[in-house]
Amino acid sequence: MARTTPMRLVELMVLKQDISSVIEFLGKKGNFQFQSRYTSTASDVENSKRSNPDGEVFLRLQQAKTFLNPDNSVNIKFDDAFYNNATKPTSADRENADKFLAEIDSLRAKENELSEELKRVKNACDEAHSFANLKVPFDDLDHVSFLSLRVGRIDPALLDDLRFSVGDRAVIISLSDENGDRSKILAASSKKARFSLDSELKKFGFVNMEIPKDFKGVPEDVLQTLDKQLEDTKKAFALVEEEKKNLAKTHAELFKKLLASFSIGSQIIEKQNSLESTNLVYRMTGWIPESDTHPMMKELGDLTEGRIAIRVYEPHEVPSVIRGVEKVPVKLKHGKVVSAFERMIFSYGSPLYGTVDPTPFVAIFFTVLFGIMFGDLGQGLVFLLAGILMSKKVIKVGGWNKFAPIFMCIGISSSIMGFFEGEFFANTEVLLPVSGAIKRLFGITDPEALREPLFSLEFWAAENPIVPIFTIFGITIGLGFVINSIGLIINFYNNLLKKDVGSAFFGKIGLSGMLFFWYVVFFAIRIAAFGHSPAVYDWVIIGITLFCSAFGEPFERLLDGKRPVIENGIGALLIGGVVELIEVISTYLSNSISFVRVGAFALAHAVLGYIISSMVAIAPAAGAVVIAIVGNAIVIVLEGMIVAIQVIRLQYYEFFSKFFNETGSEFKPFAFSYK
Repeated sequence: MARTTPMRLVELMVLKQDISSVIEFLGKKGNFQFQSRYTSTASDVENSKRSNPDGEVFLRLQQAKTFLNPDNSVNIKFDDAFYNNATKPTSADRENADKFLAEIDSLRAKENELSEELKRVKNACDEAHSFANLKVPFDDLDHVSFLSLRVGRIDPALLDDLRFSVGDRAVIISLSDENGDRSKILAASSKKARFSLDSELKKFGFVNMEIPKDFKGVPEDVLQTLDKQLEDTKKAFALVEEEKKNLAKTHAELFKKLLASFSIGSQIIEKQNSLESTNLVYRMTGWIPESDTHPMMKELGDLTEGRIAIRVYEPHEVPSVIRGVEKVPVKLKHGKVVSAFERMIFSYGSPLYGTVDPTPFVAIFFTVLFGIMFGDLGQGLVFLLAGILMSKKVIKVGGWNKFAPIFMCIGISSSIMGFFEGEFFANTEVLLPVSGAIKRLFGITDPEALREPLFSLEFWAAENPIVPIFTIFGITIGLGFVINSIGLIINFYNNLLKKDVGSAFFGKIGLSGMLFFWYVVFFAIRIAAFGHSPAVYDWVIIGITLFCSAFGEPFERLLDGKRPVIENGIGALLIGGVVELIEVISTYLSNSISFVRVGAFALAHAVLGYIISSMVAIAPAAGAVVIAIVGNAIVIVLEGMIVAIQVIRLQYYEFFSKFFNETGSEFKPFAFSYK
């Protein structure tokens, strides 16, 4: 049987001058898992406080990306290939990043200044216009408006200083006349800020101008000046926005390169800060697949020109593994198709290191069970086509693209079952000519037989319709027997590999439980199919295997060398054995009956197809097409999901429960990822 990939622990002693290059090499390779630290030390706390200059630059670049391209109108994204080809930042990259970020900071400051100016001018303009037609003396406006206006004179040389001093508390507008006199100004602020405004104006020698007592409303030249300043500020702000887009377009490639490089550089420094080190040497330990050990160590030697010390350990030589503190990480190695099913394994739990790899069995069982429950040639071809398009990246559904081989597998199995059952998009007539032609090749000429699909139990034509239905259930229970048996064999083999002999031979899922299960099944078949009568030896074999399954704990302890053999006394042993006896019988019974759902879903799928085809037959032409499309789409999506869930459930609760009594640790190598 296939087993998990052999692993080795590697210890590296790296000089300070080579550490970043070595970490970059390991991150690019993506097959080195740093060994976990089981205790926290003072140095760990100190290391976490170390600076990460590349991380700071990367953060600023990300913020700059959001600033320059908030609507994603410019393509600054890159694919995995671009990122994988990137390297840690060079001196030229750092120089380019400094210049680029300085330019963006200047542009950001300019935008912020104009944004505040636009806000102030707009507020002042809105307030002034709201009182433009108010026919009351101008002097009275200060008593009824939310806007405080001050018109007067100031030394033009102090105008810029006044604007800087009042900041965002007021708007200062020059009221220069046709003679070029720039001494007249209008100061506007909110009502609550008028005292602060008066104080600032006084400091700069502001002199109020006399407004005629009979003057009504807001002066027209004030309104025009405010409107012009608002328009000029809007134009200036729009120019900055255009400048941002142009900068994003012209520097898109540089932006991508810097983002990728500083992302990698940030992760290198982060990992470097977490390592044990002296002033000159860094120490790192990690797990690596055995097959990659020698080539990688040679590459590391070439990379550092021999300035590296390497030690390789087998798992049984690692102290933390011996003490049981650490589990050797588990890596599964498969082809492209089977590897797509690995996530079903790891979502349940990782196998123990050195035990049987169940992924090939999962791939076969999932494909077969799905096909039985979802037999339709047309609908299966839809799954197959979806899988092909996902594998070619024509259809992109995020992380689901890696499951394209699964869609292709279930598409093929569903198509095969659908062909034998004669279903094509819920239609049972389309494939009859094909199945008839195949039957004629084998010499079948009976008209009734030619009107049936290749594989048909003739549900409705049978004299007793219950018989074929129970035949389907019997076939699926038989399939469940095979799946349960393989799970028990894997468990027996795993326990022998772990030298857990007691658990291998005794207990509910040990050899004794397996023999009990097998003998009862063959005993039942012998009676039902061949009419044999139970014999004494049948009850003896069933009794012995059942006893060893239910009361196997002392035998397990005896074989494993554990003492005392009866740990908690005879009374506890008897009570526990009786409970275990009931559990053994109920578990194997429920594990077998559970596979009836496979037949039930196969029948349900056929019934849904019959309903769709019946509705299509009675509907007018246009309506028939709509019903056929919508009905098949609903079946493909909803029933496809339900069937997939049921198949996964059968594997988790019936198959995995036989041998997944202890989980390992998944191999998660260090690799660069853009965040």
